[in-house]
Amino acid sequence: MTLTQLSALYRDSAAAIAQRIKQLQGQLLEEMDEDEQFHLRQRIRELQPLLRQSRELAELTAHYYERSRARNGKYIL
Repeated sequence: MTLTQLSALYRDSAAAIAQRIKQLQGQLLEEMDEDEQFHLRQRIRELQPLLRQSRELAELTAHYYERSRARNGKYIL
C-alpha cells in the first residue's frame, strides 16, 4: 500500500467520523433526557480527536514526499 492510498483511507475515515458527529449532534438537538444528552455530548467529544487525527494524517501521507511541504513533528512515519 502506498502513502497516497493510505491518505485516501484516512480521508474516507475522516468523512465517516464527521458524518457520525453530525448524526449525534442531530440526536442531541432532539433529545430531552439529560442523561442521554450527556452521553451524546461525551461521544461527540470522543470522536472529535479521531476526526482531527484522521484529517492530519490524510494530509501528511498525501504530501509526505513533497520537499516544499514542512514536516509535521507530531507524526513520524
